[in-house]
Amino acid sequence: MFAKRVITRRTRIAVGTTALGAVLALGAGTTAAFADAPQTAVTAKAAGAAGAAGASKTGLWDKPLEKYTLSATFGKGGNMWSHKHSGQDFAVPVGTPVQAAASGVIVKAGPNGGGDGPAYGNAIVIKHANNTYSQYAHLSKIQVKIGQKVKASQRIALSGNTGNSSGPHLHFEIRTTPNYGSAVNPVAFLRTNGVTV
Repeated sequence: MFAKRVITRRTRIAVGTTALGAVLALGAGTTAAFADAPQTAVTAKAAGAAGAAGASKTGLWDKPLEKYTLSATFGKGGNMWSHKHSGQDFAVPVGTPVQAAASGVIVKAGPNGGGDGPAYGNAIVIKHANNTYSQYAHLSKIQVKIGQKVKASQRIALSGNTGNSSGPHLHFEIRTTPNYGSAVNPVAFLRTNGVTV
Protein backbone atom coordinates (compact mmCIF):
# COMPACT_ATOMS: atom_id res chain seq x y z
CA MET A 1 0.00 0.00 0.00
CA PHE A 2 1.45 3.39 -0.96
CA ALA A 3 -0.73 5.65 1.18
CA LYS A 4 0.84 7.37 4.15
CA ARG A 5 -1.13 9.18 6.83
CA VAL A 6 -0.02 10.53 10.18
CA ILE A 7 -2.77 11.59 12.56
CA THR A 8 -1.83 14.74 14.47
CA ARG A 9 -4.89 15.19 16.69
CA ARG A 10 -4.97 13.19 19.90
CA THR A 11 -5.76 9.53 19.41
CA ARG A 12 -4.78 6.50 21.42
CA ILE A 13 -2.97 4.91 18.48
CA ALA A 14 -3.34 5.33 14.74
CA VAL A 15 -1.28 3.54 12.12
CA GLY A 16 -0.53 4.64 8.56
CA THR A 17 1.16 2.17 6.23
CA THR A 18 3.59 2.74 3.40
CA ALA A 19 5.32 0.44 0.97
CA LEU A 20 8.32 0.33 3.31
CA GLY A 21 6.68 0.20 6.72
CA ALA A 22 4.33 2.03 9.02
CA VAL A 23 4.14 5.28 10.91
CA LEU A 24 2.64 5.11 14.39
CA ALA A 25 1.05 8.23 15.86
CA LEU A 26 0.95 8.31 19.66
CA GLY A 27 -0.78 10.97 21.72
CA ALA A 28 -0.66 14.54 20.49
CA GLY A 29 1.47 14.28 17.38
CA THR A 30 4.29 12.05 18.68
CA THR A 31 5.25 9.59 15.95
CA ALA A 32 7.42 6.53 15.55
CA ALA A 33 8.31 4.77 12.30
CA PHE A 34 8.54 1.01 11.84
CA ALA A 35 9.96 -0.81 8.82
CA ASP A 36 8.11 -3.83 7.45
CA ALA A 37 5.21 -3.37 9.90
CA PRO A 38 2.01 -5.25 9.06
CA GLN A 39 -1.11 -3.32 8.11
CA THR A 40 -3.51 -3.16 11.05
CA ALA A 41 -6.50 -1.34 9.56
CA VAL A 42 -9.35 -3.73 8.91
CA THR A 43 -12.30 -3.18 6.62
CA ALA A 44 -15.17 -5.37 5.51
CA LYS A 45 -14.01 -5.03 1.89
CA ALA A 46 -10.46 -6.05 2.82
CA ALA A 47 -11.80 -9.33 4.16
CA GLY A 48 -12.23 -10.15 0.48
CA ALA A 49 -13.08 -13.44 -1.09
CA ALA A 50 -11.96 -15.45 1.91
CA GLY A 51 -15.62 -15.74 2.78
CA ALA A 52 -16.05 -12.61 4.89
CA ALA A 53 -13.19 -13.21 7.28
CA GLY A 54 -14.50 -11.29 10.22
CA ALA A 55 -18.12 -12.21 9.71
CA SER A 56 -19.45 -14.72 12.19
CA LYS A 57 -19.41 -18.35 11.11
CA THR A 58 -22.60 -18.91 13.07
CA GLY A 59 -24.19 -15.59 12.14
CA LEU A 60 -24.71 -14.84 15.84
CA TRP A 61 -21.80 -12.42 16.37
CA ASP A 62 -20.28 -9.63 14.30
CA LYS A 63 -17.77 -6.80 14.68
CA PRO A 64 -19.02 -3.61 16.36
CA LEU A 65 -17.69 -1.49 13.47
CA GLU A 66 -17.10 -1.99 9.75
CA LYS A 67 -13.90 0.09 9.31
CA TYR A 68 -11.41 0.77 12.07
CA THR A 69 -7.84 0.65 13.33
CA LEU A 70 -7.17 -1.40 16.45
CA SER A 71 -5.65 0.67 19.23
CA ALA A 72 -5.48 -0.01 23.00
CA THR A 73 -5.86 -3.73 23.72
CA PHE A 74 -7.45 -5.70 26.55
CA GLY A 75 -5.25 -5.98 29.64
CA LYS A 76 -2.93 -3.16 28.62
CA GLY A 77 -1.42 -1.18 31.50
CA GLY A 78 -0.99 2.56 31.57
CA ASN A 79 -1.99 5.78 33.25
CA MET A 80 -5.28 6.05 31.30
CA TRP A 81 -6.87 3.29 33.40
CA SER A 82 -7.19 2.67 37.14
CA HIS A 83 -6.07 -0.95 36.66
CA LYS A 84 -5.68 -2.72 33.32
CA HIS A 85 -7.58 -1.77 30.16
CA SER A 86 -10.91 -3.61 30.26
CA GLY A 87 -11.72 -3.75 26.54
CA GLN A 88 -10.55 -3.34 22.97
CA ASP A 89 -10.36 0.14 21.48
CA PHE A 90 -11.14 0.82 17.83
CA ALA A 91 -9.77 4.15 16.54
CA VAL A 92 -12.45 5.73 14.32
CA PRO A 93 -13.62 9.29 13.57
CA VAL A 94 -16.41 10.78 15.69
CA GLY A 95 -19.77 9.86 14.15
CA THR A 96 -18.79 6.43 12.81
CA PRO A 97 -21.80 4.03 12.95
CA VAL A 98 -21.55 1.49 15.80
CA GLN A 99 -23.47 -1.79 15.51
CA ALA A 100 -24.60 -4.44 17.97
CA ALA A 101 -22.11 -7.30 18.00
CA ALA A 102 -24.99 -9.75 18.57
CA SER A 103 -28.74 -9.78 19.12
CA GLY A 104 -29.96 -8.91 22.59
CA VAL A 105 -31.73 -6.43 24.85
CA ILE A 106 -30.39 -3.00 25.86
CA VAL A 107 -29.86 -3.01 29.66
CA LYS A 108 -27.89 0.25 29.98
CA ALA A 109 -27.84 3.32 27.77
CA GLY A 110 -26.88 6.86 28.63
CA PRO A 111 -24.30 9.31 29.89
CA ASN A 112 -22.00 8.57 32.83
CA GLY A 113 -21.16 5.21 31.27
CA GLY A 114 -24.81 4.16 31.35
CA GLY A 115 -24.33 3.91 35.12
CA ASP A 116 -20.79 2.45 35.06
CA GLY A 117 -19.13 5.79 35.82
CA PRO A 118 -17.95 8.89 33.99
CA ALA A 119 -14.81 7.29 32.51
CA TYR A 120 -16.95 5.56 29.85
CA GLY A 121 -18.79 8.73 28.76
CA ASN A 122 -21.94 7.91 26.78
CA ALA A 123 -22.28 4.12 26.79
CA ILE A 124 -24.54 1.16 25.99
CA VAL A 125 -24.63 -2.36 27.46
CA ILE A 126 -26.49 -5.17 25.66
CA LYS A 127 -27.49 -8.47 27.29
CA HIS A 128 -27.06 -11.44 24.94
CA ALA A 129 -27.85 -15.15 25.21
CA ASN A 130 -26.15 -17.18 27.96
CA ASN A 131 -25.76 -14.08 30.16
CA THR A 132 -23.06 -12.51 28.00
CA TYR A 133 -22.98 -8.70 27.80
CA SER A 134 -21.33 -6.30 25.35
CA GLN A 135 -20.46 -2.70 26.16
CA TYR A 136 -19.89 0.21 23.75
CA ALA A 137 -18.39 3.39 25.25
CA HIS A 138 -17.27 6.98 24.48
CA LEU A 139 -20.24 7.40 22.10
CA SER A 140 -21.26 10.74 20.58
CA LYS A 141 -24.87 9.67 20.06
CA ILE A 142 -26.94 6.81 21.51
CA GLN A 143 -29.66 5.56 19.16
CA VAL A 144 -31.35 2.93 21.38
CA LYS A 145 -33.26 2.88 24.69
CA ILE A 146 -33.19 0.58 27.73
CA GLY A 147 -35.44 -2.44 27.14
CA GLN A 148 -35.18 -2.24 23.34
CA LYS A 149 -34.42 -5.47 21.47
CA VAL A 150 -31.66 -5.26 18.86
CA LYS A 151 -30.33 -7.63 16.22
CA ALA A 152 -26.73 -8.42 15.34
CA SER A 153 -25.25 -5.73 13.06
CA GLN A 154 -28.06 -3.25 13.85
CA ARG A 155 -26.87 0.34 14.25
CA ILE A 156 -27.09 1.36 17.92
CA ALA A 157 -24.94 4.49 18.19
CA LEU A 158 -22.34 6.81 16.70
CA SER A 159 -18.76 6.69 17.96
CA GLY A 160 -17.36 9.61 19.87
CA ASN A 161 -14.83 10.99 22.30
CA THR A 162 -16.78 11.30 25.59
CA GLY A 163 -15.59 10.38 29.08
CA ASN A 164 -11.96 9.42 29.83
CA SER A 165 -10.86 9.41 26.22
CA SER A 166 -7.60 10.54 24.63
CA GLY A 167 -9.15 10.76 21.15
CA PRO A 168 -12.04 9.56 18.99
CA HIS A 169 -12.60 5.80 19.33
CA LEU A 170 -15.00 3.05 20.34
CA HIS A 171 -14.23 1.18 23.57
CA PHE A 172 -15.73 -2.34 23.26
CA GLU A 173 -16.06 -4.89 26.08
CA ILE A 174 -17.47 -8.38 26.53
CA ARG A 175 -18.65 -8.97 30.11
CA THR A 176 -20.04 -11.79 32.23
CA THR A 177 -22.33 -9.33 34.08
CA PRO A 178 -23.76 -5.97 33.00
CA ASN A 179 -21.37 -4.16 35.36
CA TYR A 180 -17.81 -2.90 35.32
CA GLY A 181 -15.28 -5.43 36.60
CA SER A 182 -16.51 -8.52 34.76
CA ALA A 183 -14.80 -7.96 31.39
CA VAL A 184 -13.14 -10.76 29.42
CA ASN A 185 -10.86 -10.39 26.40
CA PRO A 186 -13.28 -9.26 23.66
CA VAL A 187 -11.01 -10.15 20.72
CA ALA A 188 -10.51 -13.71 22.02
CA PHE A 189 -14.26 -13.99 22.70
CA LEU A 190 -15.17 -12.86 19.18
CA ARG A 191 -12.60 -15.24 17.66
CA THR A 192 -14.16 -18.19 19.50
CA ASN A 193 -17.45 -17.10 17.92
CA GLY A 194 -16.04 -16.98 14.39
CA VAL A 195 -15.32 -13.24 14.15
CA THR A 196 -11.86 -11.93 13.29
CA VAL A 197 -10.98 -8.34 14.21
